[in-house]
Amino acid sequence: MTREAIAAALAEPFGNFPQLLAQWAAVQPEVPALKDDRGELSWREFADRIERVAARLLETGLEKGQSVAILGTSTIDYALVFLGAVRAGGVAAPLTTSASREQLEGMARDSGARHLFIDAAKRAELGADFLPGLDHIPLEELNAWMAPAGTVAPVFGPDPKDHFNIIYSSGTTGIPKGIVHSHQMRWRQFATTASSYLAAGLPVRSIASTPLYSNTTMVAFLPPLLAGGCVRIMGKFGTIPWLEHARADRSTVTMLVPVQYQRLMDEPRFDEFDLSAMALKYCTSAPFSADLKRQVLARMPGGLIEIYSMTEGGVVCLLPCHEFPDKLHTVGRPAPGSELKVLDDNDQPVPPGMPGNLIGLSETMMAGYKNQPGKTREGYWTDPETGQVWQRMGDIGRVDEDGFVELVGRAKDMIISGGFNIFPSDLEAELLKEAGVEEAAVVGVPSRRWGETPVGFVRLGAGAGGTDAILAAVNARLGKTQRLAALHAIDEMPRSHIGKLLKTELRELAERLGGVD
Repeated sequence: MTREAIAAALAEPFGNFPQLLAQWAAVQPEVPALKDDRGELSWREFADRIERVAARLLETGLEKGQSVAILGTSTIDYALVFLGAVRAGGVAAPLTTSASREQLEGMARDSGARHLFIDAAKRAELGADFLPGLDHIPLEELNAWMAPAGTVAPVFGPDPKDHFNIIYSSGTTGIPKGIVHSHQMRWRQFATTASSYLAAGLPVRSIASTPLYSNTTMVAFLPPLLAGGCVRIMGKFGTIPWLEHARADRSTVTMLVPVQYQRLMDEPRFDEFDLSAMALKYCTSAPFSADLKRQVLARMPGGLIEIYSMTEGGVVCLLPCHEFPDKLHTVGRPAPGSELKVLDDNDQPVPPGMPGNLIGLSETMMAGYKNQPGKTREGYWTDPETGQVWQRMGDIGRVDEDGFVELVGRAKDMIISGGFNIFPSDLEAELLKEAGVEEAAVVGVPSRRWGETPVGFVRLGAGAGGTDAILAAVNARLGKTQRLAALHAIDEMPRSHIGKLLKTELRELAERLGGVD
């Protein structure tokens, strides 16, 4: 097969992901495919190891459609297990390393896995009695465990509805829900991106610096491989290591979450590194402020694309920031194949320009939550006229006259105080206007007088005044129903592994600190 034939295959409405990787290996066997801190694999070695992992999984009892659990720091071996599971006809089920022991046990049971690939650090942390019913394979011993070199796994031709992976949603309490993605969904999601790389003649050298258990990371992992590129896998993000890799690898593509962009912008040595090869940068998963977008556009080469969607699917909005510098306060417009509605709390359309609940539809919808049909249905909205099933995005937003979507806040974060709706993003924007306020977050806490009332948190930098002065200045600009009941300074905002602000923790902190009537 030639590069042209692979490009033609990517243009098809459905394809065999593992088979296409094998075809790339035949076209460019000695070209680097994967790198990490311990070494690299050529495409020939990469394809061989995927086959060997798949063959050994089947030899040890993996059944079609059965999950393979993976737990540990992202490495080449982690990636081989992920793709080997898919190649064998199984389902990759990466588990969140930051989850509690109880959550991990719940996720593993929910996945239905019989194999658990786990690294030494997690084994030491969780102990010998962790999930004794599963077949434990140390990730560090993967090369010895897999089938002998040259072994080829039995042919597997996926059906579009076959499950590709399960991504467990982040959460601070309870067992995270398992979001199931099909082979069709993943192909639709990433084959187009890979095709665009090939059409542009872009040499794809990607850095994947967020964990492989996160859906965010897939943008920097799966499309580059479909395009025959090379992926650098970072086990842990650091500004200097990232910059060193980007310079040494001549990286052209990356995905970073907002907090990573902010840390790079704050890195004193940032301007020492040649990033001129960088052609395209992505961002998703957390609010990306217009000011930070402007900094990234000014200081980092290449285009910048913000992606707004959910792991579950729904609408996909794209904002090519370099093309629309006057729309940086938005998350862009629905991508081709995506649709968006804005509804009120009674599921009726709102007037143009008014905020409401975002409802989305696209070609990249999840197959559902693993083992939770009730939860799956709760997240859907069915159009009463057409019967079409849409995904509730969980966000409140408005659409401007040009079709760009501006997020107002999370639906669950909206504060109802004395019968009035308060959007935390409006208050956060006012706090950020104050000198020295580096970060701001507002949450609603119970109030005897108002039902709920807003409380603010700020991370302060040089030149900041005291919280009393900031509170007074901001409240003077806010409407009477919007005013903050209290303001607290904290050293660091609580965030998830991919930089999402954990407002649940801030609510708990606000309630402990008190000061609200």
